[in-house]
Amino acid sequence: MIVCGDIGGTKALLGIAEIVEGRPGFVFRRRYECADCRSFDELFAAFRNDAAAFAAGVTGGCLAVAGPVEDSGLSARITNLPWTVDAVRCGAHFGLPPLVLVNDFAAAAAGAAAAAPDDLVTVQAGDPLSEGVRLVVGAGTGLGMAVISGHGPEMRVLPGEGGHVGFSPQDDVQSRIHAALFAERGRVIAEHVISGPGLAAIHRVLAGEHVDAAVVAERALAGEPTAARSLDAFLSAYGAFAGDMALAVMARGGVFLAGGIAAKVLPAMRSGTFVRAFCAKGSHARLAQRMPVHIVTDPDLGLKGAALLA
Repeated sequence: MIVCGDIGGTKALLGIAEIVEGRPGFVFRRRYECADCRSFDELFAAFRNDAAAFAAGVTGGCLAVAGPVEDSGLSARITNLPWTVDAVRCGAHFGLPPLVLVNDFAAAAAGAAAAAPDDLVTVQAGDPLSEGVRLVVGAGTGLGMAVISGHGPEMRVLPGEGGHVGFSPQDDVQSRIHAALFAERGRVIAEHVISGPGLAAIHRVLAGEHVDAAVVAERALAGEPTAARSLDAFLSAYGAFAGDMALAVMARGGVFLAGGIAAKVLPAMRSGTFVRAFCAKGSHARLAQRMPVHIVTDPDLGLKGAALLA
């Protein structure tokens, strides 16, 4: 029995699972809104209380955190919240040694590597190499990435902070977005554009309207032209970034899009904007076209990955 968690800037998914034939099955699972708590300690204490009926058999656990893991793996900071996760205190709630802390995209990568075919939507079939490196990229509250090398017992997950590389405009619309954000904040990183807050920022720059990303996406999918233009600009930037990262690591094993946004805008993802930008790599366009691109639709991807890593 394993404690597992996927802790982001907006929500926290926490559960207790057992691993059966290499796949986690949850005996308890609950979503918590981060805005409802003053600290992670308060949130985790609520989880421990809610899961009390299942706590007796717990032997360990892993929490995936949207931020850097520090202090030799004993603490982590959540990038988009002023919160710290303490592995020792979390383990003590269950009478255990410190829980394992990992970057959230390390867990997403582990979950993607074990994803069932029904949890994948392929937007570019490519020409995969069975032993090729795999890349997991995901836009949600932030923008994360991780690299997977090897398979089975030889699998290694290498988390990265690709979302914090500088944003590189690829057309006139993106140049306009970059200029507006640069005037506001100075250095513009990929996450400022390719994320939920990034979609809202794109719409603010292009349409002059301050609305949440979910509203922009809903309107775009309903055919509202101004919102559709904003979502198209977002997908173009997202595709260009994912293609750049795929070239950087030679992701011939495939690219897996996690995070909350891609699965929520599937019709737009299938429109071709994302894939065209992904493959627009000049002399390396044919190489990009050979890389499979899949959208992972499982909302528990990170939670399952954390259980598997534990």
